[in-house]
Amino acid sequence: MSSYTVGEVLRREQNVINEIKLSLPSLSINEGIARAAVAVFCSQADPSTTELADIKCAVSEAVTNCIVHAYRDTIGLIYIKVQLLPGRWLRIEVKDRGCGIDDVKKAREPLFTTAGADGERSGMGFTVMESFCDGVSVRAGVGKGCTVTLCKKLRERSLYT
Repeated sequence: MSSYTVGEVLRREQNVINEIKLSLPSLSINEGIARAAVAVFCSQADPSTTELADIKCAVSEAVTNCIVHAYRDTIGLIYIKVQLLPGRWLRIEVKDRGCGIDDVKKAREPLFTTAGADGERSGMGFTVMESFCDGVSVRAGVGKGCTVTLCKKLRERSLYT
């Protein structure tokens, strides 16, 4: 079976073709490393340059959320798992063991941020992830960390594109 729904891709791992797992300290410099590592792994599926840019942007937002919100005044680990599934699906999981989110629904609202009123954070992280992916799932609990799962269906590529 290779034609999954977005929900199936978000909920569980199925017939994984290839997978990579990495963990990085929640240092801001590692956001770029995470973007690059995920992009290199995803390149095996021959995504378009637009699709690759979308993936990198969504991963950047998820990792930045871990750095800025999950581990506010401390350094913790960010766990990333990327899976290539049949039917040209990508499943990307970004997980932390930080402070968690007490109200996921509120956190997903555009312009909502817990990073303070200094104007440095736009509160658009989840909105950006949703705009570049086919599905976004967020599981979190206060003191239990957060797991963001992104799924992206890559378009079929012609030999001439």
